[in-house]
Amino acid sequence: MGKNEVIYNGESVRISATDNPEEVRVRFTDSITAFNKIKKAVIVGKGRLNTSIAAMIFEILEKNGVRTHFLGKVSENELLCRRVETIPIEVIVRNVIAGSMAARLGLREGMVPASPVYDLCYKNSDLCNPLINDCHAVALGLVDEGELKTMYAMTAKINDVLKPLFLKVGICLADFKIEFGRVPSGGLVLADEITPDNARFWDAATGEKYDKDRFRRDLGKVGDAYRTIYNKVLEIKESL
Repeated sequence: MGKNEVIYNGESVRISATDNPEEVRVRFTDSITAFNKIKKAVIVGKGRLNTSIAAMIFEILEKNGVRTHFLGKVSENELLCRRVETIPIEVIVRNVIAGSMAARLGLREGMVPASPVYDLCYKNSDLCNPLINDCHAVALGLVDEGELKTMYAMTAKINDVLKPLFLKVGICLADFKIEFGRVPSGGLVLADEITPDNARFWDAATGEKYDKDRFRRDLGKVGDAYRTIYNKVLEIKESL
């Protein structure tokens, strides 16, 4: 695979090869989509904000002992990351009931469960990324039981690190979704960014949303919301 050849061409993130076969460039775009790409728009500056948010959160997690694929920020819109074998499972952490879970189970959005809820989705666009359980994940050959146990442990660690840090700056980390990857040297790493594109950030006092739901629900001021989270993450990073 040649330099700059596109490995993954998503709406909000594009991954390209580099001169080093063990590294990739992850570029964040200004595009935003919802409802399986039915709703689309461009939010000027979103890619730059997400790049910085992702980089700082990776740095915070690494500092707290979470292995990630992050190597560094190489431009205002690009990160350099380790190339990994991505596991086609999305782990969703729900500290607060919101979005699809509230709709699917007829629950009130904003309910706080006794403990975080973990969902698994099979990353398969042809099947619309269906929810699966642990047995499905193993039976499909996506992971073995040991890897699944490690994924849950790493996910809990990520939540335990980020949730209180955000709360200190007045933000409730309502939910987020992440993916993991296998590295050639062995073991798993976090291989997915955490930004307002794939996490819900709420004002802890008022419940105001600072994430992609502002676009989904036509709440307006999407760019301002992303900028708020950038400033909050910067505040967290500078306090450590």
